[in-house]
Formats: sequence, structure tokens, C-alpha cells
Amino acid sequence: MYNNFMQQADLPEDWERQRAFLAVLREGSLSAAARALGLAQPTVRRRIEEIEARTGAVLFARSPSGLEPTETALALRDHAEAMERSAESFLRAASVPPGEISGTVRIAADTVMASDVLPALLAPLLRAHERLRVAILSSGPDGGAVQRETDIAIWLDKPEQPMLVTRRIGSLAFGLFAHASYLEARSRPKSLAALDGHVVIGTLPDARPGDSDDAPPLPREHQRLLCDSRSAQLGAIRAGLGIGLCPLPLARRDPNLIRLLADAVAFQHDVWLAYHEDLRPLARVRAVHDALADGLSDYLGKPLQRLAPRSWPGAD
Repeated sequence: MYNNFMQQADLPEDWERQRAFLAVLREGSLSAAARALGLAQPTVRRRIEEIEARTGAVLFARSPSGLEPTETALALRDHAEAMERSAESFLRAASVPPGEISGTVRIAADTVMASDVLPALLAPLLRAHERLRVAILSSGPDGGAVQRETDIAIWLDKPEQPMLVTRRIGSLAFGLFAHASYLEARSRPKSLAALDGHVVIGTLPDARPGDSDDAPPLPREHQRLLCDSRSAQLGAIRAGLGIGLCPLPLARRDPNLIRLLADAVAFQHDVWLAYHEDLRPLARVRAVHDALADGLSDYLGKPLQRLAPRSWPGAD
């Protein structure tokens, strides 16, 4: 049954059926899927029924909360999403003439990088190319998977996702900081044990992986303000609420941020750029990638050798 579906799934008209299948899978009902696709509900129902008729498989079962996917539907999800990515890559590649730097490039980055670093790096590029649009998508510390909604991702530590072209840009150093206003009425701690009595800004136990990876552990009992993102931590430090981890390049820009326990708390995350290999022919992706590589290498304090166009990552 499953193999029969896959053998027939290369027909062009199957994409519209699989598009309806994905929408129902994601939305949980025919009516919600129809709204998401801009179609009539009977059209979505018919396309699901056509898949079921051709395969002999039941894809969804009714439940009090809507439509529940069967095991067969869940097994087919990755294949349908692969077709979705291919269709969207086709449309992106066809959206502008070859070599023209225009259209939209979507960048995923962690919250601090997205709010405090990328805008300044991208400003010159946007001024130089009036038809270029950039969408910045805040994500977890790993930059988020390079999926259908993302063209380029900035990762902290090397990504392992398959089918990616990656490049290490440098290392982002972190240290422990407090605002001068916080330290005015308190003595500076001389050791991690001396954090007792201070407000330590930490991460929630269920914070996304990477928010504190490789960092020397800060005593959990002293963590009185817990955040689920680096940007929230940084905002709390800048507001003088307590002591927390901050990227060194950001701290250097604010003379009111005072580094503490430099010998005891110092660690780094590698910074990587990643994009899906099927985007390599797009001039706009290349332009944004190069601007990010140059800007981030300067930001990290390690000049990066500029790649010639024929040597661009993934170029033939």
C-alpha cells in the first residue's frame, strides 16, 4: 500500500493532493485546511479522498477534536514535505531573472543575533539593492533548522542537518556581566560561591538547548530571574536586575556593563552560516550570505577571507 503510493507520487497532479494532505495534517480539520489553502472545503475533501482511493489507505480518522492522522499519514509526512520544499525552491528560483539581486531572503538566527546584530550588518546591503527584501526570523540558539521558511540560518555550533552547505565564521565569546547600577549598592563577587546574596539571571530548566551549553554552571539556587532566551537575559542585565551571561562583543558596546569572574566564567560558541544546497544558484542568497559572512567575521573580531564567486560554498 505504502509502496504503491510512492510509485505513483511522481505525477504532477499529485502535488495538489499532497498539498491538501499536508494542510489537513497541520491544521487538524478540513475547514481549517481549506482556509489555509484558500480553497473550498469540498475541494480539500475530494483531494484527500483521491489519495485514499488510489492507495487504499485511510489517512485521517475522525475524533472529538477534529481529524487525527493515522500511522500511514504520519509515515508519509516527510515525503510530502520534501515535495513541498522542492516546489517552493522551484518558485524561488523562478521568481527573478538569473543573477539579479532581488526578491526575499529569509534568515533564521537566535534572538540576540536577530535583534542586536543583524540589522546593522544588513543595512548597507539593503541600501545597495533596492529590490532585495530580508526577513529576519528569531529562533532558538541553534538558529533553527533550514526548513521551507528559511533560506539562511546562523547557528551557534556546527549544524548536523543533512543537505546543508555550511561555513564556520568564527567564535562568539561569552562572559558574566552586571550593569554598573546593579553593582553600585553591592560588593562585586570574587568567586562563584560569592554569588550568594546576588540576583543571578539564569535559564529556565526547559530552555531550548544551547542557551547555556558549555557554560560553567551558575548555582541554580542563586538564580532568581529565569529566562527562556538570550535576548530576555540581556534585557534583564541591561536593566540592572542582576548578573548574567552576555556575548563579549555586545558588552563591549555598553560601558555600563561590567565583566565579573572572567577567569571562572568564559566560554565560546562557534558561529556557522548554513543554507540548503538547492539555493546556491540564487544571486540574492549569495549576496546576503556574503554580507553576513563579512559582517559577522568583523563582529567576532576575526577577519574572514572573502570567497571568490566561483568558490562560493556549494558552487560548481
